Amino acid sequence: MNRVTTAFQGNNLMARVLRSASWLMVGYGGSQALRLVANLVLTRLLFPEAFGLLALINIILMGLGQFSDTGINAAIAQSKRGDDPEFLDTAFTIQVIRGLILWCATILLAGPVAQFYGEPELQRYLPIAGLSLAVAGLLPTRIETAHRHLLVGRVTILEFASQIIGVLSMIALAAWTGSVSALVFGIVIQAVARLLLMHFGLPGHANRFRWEAKAVREQLSFGKWIFFSTAFWFVTSQGDRLILGKFVTLEVLGLYNIGYFLASFPMLLGYAINQRLLIPVYREKPAKESLNNWRKQRWLRAGLSASILSMLLVVAFAGPWLVGLLYDDRYLLSGPLVTLIALTMVPSVIGLTYDPAALAAGDSRTFFIYTASRATVQTLMLLVGLSWFGLIGGIAAVGLSMLATYPVLIWLAVKHGVWDPLHDAICLALATGLGLTALWLHQDVIRNMLASLG
Repeated sequence: MNRVTTAFQGNNLMARVLRSASWLMVGYGGSQALRLVANLVLTRLLFPEAFGLLALINIILMGLGQFSDTGINAAIAQSKRGDDPEFLDTAFTIQVIRGLILWCATILLAGPVAQFYGEPELQRYLPIAGLSLAVAGLLPTRIETAHRHLLVGRVTILEFASQIIGVLSMIALAAWTGSVSALVFGIVIQAVARLLLMHFGLPGHANRFRWEAKAVREQLSFGKWIFFSTAFWFVTSQGDRLILGKFVTLEVLGLYNIGYFLASFPMLLGYAINQRLLIPVYREKPAKESLNNWRKQRWLRAGLSASILSMLLVVAFAGPWLVGLLYDDRYLLSGPLVTLIALTMVPSVIGLTYDPAALAAGDSRTFFIYTASRATVQTLMLLVGLSWFGLIGGIAAVGLSMLATYPVLIWLAVKHGVWDPLHDAICLALATGLGLTALWLHQDVIRNMLASLG
């Protein structure tokens, strides 16, 4: 026990990694537990169609955010000037301008989006929810400074506090109005709470408006590939619901969104740790510099992959039972969807820890090539799967697309000296055996779900 405690102490890289990983997991666990409680309460106050509409609003907001990402966060994390006040203030200024442009975009897109999906309420609610993008643009760069140095304890606490405020607001408004407006206004309230807490609760450099030409050139030069990468990453992470929204009813999309909400817990944790933890590790101790660095990173990757894979498979096995326990009869069809969605995410775990190596080295171009390849293949397979095999084909396409683009990921990993074929083989073997077992166990409920949803 004393050895474990000692490992967390000090200011060396491993101690900071362990502390940051612990905070990220605690924060994520608390965040998802809070989301689950809120989801359970809100599903009893509202109707499935409300969650389908919320899914479309969230996807559009995320799409605007990711299609306009200039890579500021990653630039601060990897740049040698990442602690320079002039560099940070310039990043803050770019971020504020971007936030205002995104809010204006939600106003302009509200009408066309509502017409495309045949949902008039989108025209009313999208600009309101879009205000959260303008608020997010005002967040201080002290958040990224804390992540850059793996000092995330206070950030995690403040993030969780803002989420509590947002959730309580949604529940109170839902009980009062019984309308999807409760979810929309809750988004804005949470964004404002997060801004105020981060502004007054985080120590460090206080941002002001500044425009340094050299900093702009560096950030935009690095960020141009991040801009394209995040646009394609949006297609990878949200494309299933974006396309499904056109193919299925709001009720089915709402059921799918509940299933995705439960199934995605482990992967969202993986992505959070992946970007916040591994970029600093790869930056400070590049794998190519020494065999010792590679070996230490190998154990770190193995631990992360094993943890996330184990959680995904537990969710896949427990999906129908979990939904039956937590939700009322209107949402029971989400149970087998949890199993299927969790299993389609399994291939992503195999290479989850590789792509941060490219960003840590400032190689955003290679990162872009990988994300673009994966998004393109997934979109094509998703459209073909939905057209030929319906919902089950669309779900399967997400996992199969990751396997199809695995060679591109290997190229990225080899280029930056982090590929570990033994790690990949073990993950794939375990996931295949246990995944097929989960499908066999739940074959009856999956068949019934497909028959009910057509």
